[in-house]
Amino acid sequence: MSHVFHPTSLREYDIRGIIGQTLGPDDAYAIGRSFGTLVRRAGGGKVAVGRDGRESSPVLEAALVRGLGESGADAVRIGLGPTPMLYYAEAVLDVGGGIMITGSHNPPDYNGFKMVLGHRAFFGEDIQQLGRMAAAGDWSDGEGSVSDEDILDLYVDRLLQGFDGAAFRIGWDAGNGAAGPALEKLAARLPGEHHLLFTEVDSRFPNHHPDPTDEANLADLKALVAEKRLDFGIAFDGDGDRIGAVDGEGRVVWGDQLLAILAEPVLAEMPGATIIADVKASQALYDRIAALGGAPLMWKTGHSLIKSKMKETGAPLAGEMSGHVFFAHDYYGFDDALYAAVRLIRAVTKLGGSLTALKSAMPKVVNTPELRFQVDESRKFSVVEEVLDRLAADGAEVNRTDGARVSTADGWWLLRASNTQDVLVARAEAKDQEGLDRLVAQIDAQLALSGVARGPQAGH
Repeated sequence: MSHVFHPTSLREYDIRGIIGQTLGPDDAYAIGRSFGTLVRRAGGGKVAVGRDGRESSPVLEAALVRGLGESGADAVRIGLGPTPMLYYAEAVLDVGGGIMITGSHNPPDYNGFKMVLGHRAFFGEDIQQLGRMAAAGDWSDGEGSVSDEDILDLYVDRLLQGFDGAAFRIGWDAGNGAAGPALEKLAARLPGEHHLLFTEVDSRFPNHHPDPTDEANLADLKALVAEKRLDFGIAFDGDGDRIGAVDGEGRVVWGDQLLAILAEPVLAEMPGATIIADVKASQALYDRIAALGGAPLMWKTGHSLIKSKMKETGAPLAGEMSGHVFFAHDYYGFDDALYAAVRLIRAVTKLGGSLTALKSAMPKVVNTPELRFQVDESRKFSVVEEVLDRLAADGAEVNRTDGARVSTADGWWLLRASNTQDVLVARAEAKDQEGLDRLVAQIDAQLALSGVARGPQAGH
């Protein structure tokens, strides 16, 4: 027996596709066979399995568990919950790896698999290897058992461990995603007053798309904060590994701004520690980390890449512009938006008790949203190389960590190839609008020299 995956489904950080078109139960079974085989060959026997609230998740789970069992691995089902609850299960249960069935913040007809093996991110070449094993039918055989583990209460207990935050009035929006049930239990145990939106898990996402990095999706939360005059608001994405926030005035506190706040108490306890952020983060964040006595490190965008870099550098904290926040300080180093929310409450408490005041004190900058340029997959990386070569010839100040990040007197601009789509992504930030216009003109000029033009920009 063997199985060939749809070529678009094996991605950099996960396996993902459209149900019935590029992904289905046969794929789930093959993933179970291949991943179960890897766990067994590594000397393990058990795999934790979780799922999000999508309509297709139970069917995929059944096929995945069957595949694990026929490879001789024991499946430990933890049921419906956010992705970080699966990561938590993999960290604390006696298992060799974990698989989360989730479509994250993609539309309802998508689903996919995020994997972790031996407490480390499973991505890139690991995922390609699964594909090769399936195609070759390179599978172990056996009869694994299936058991159920109720971990939700233990997970919420862990989120609250060491809690020293004040009693705030907070609005929460789970976006009908998988974090809803965990959020209900968490909010019930936090001090203060909590107003919850859309905690009912609904695979159709009837209220808004569960992606807190798109400001349009925060409208309900802003309205709640304004109406009840709450201290601040917190939102989650579809599978609970990314956080969004608004202050008491309804202003968005972006991913890099949250990291600046979260870093302060960590650096007070660990002077000089490395704090990692991705190449899309504001210069203001890197400056702030340095001012707090930390060592700022700019790294590549992508949750698996950041997790690996944290292990390598011993960083206690990392974050991405997209709202992934990773605490290794008093936690396990994975991206957990519910834990990040708890740490935000604790940090705001330590830093004077007002998220609104913290937001107001931040340096004023103007920036573009992510600008996306459609480009042929075959040209994606070569265009970035061409731009880098021209910039080098011009003597520009360039950071090559992930694409090109160019610093000028006005601010900075970034151009990088997306790891997950046939697009180039650009972003710019300056102290004022005139400076921003000059930076965007530089991006357009560089892309024009490589024959790429910016199409109509849609919210993603």
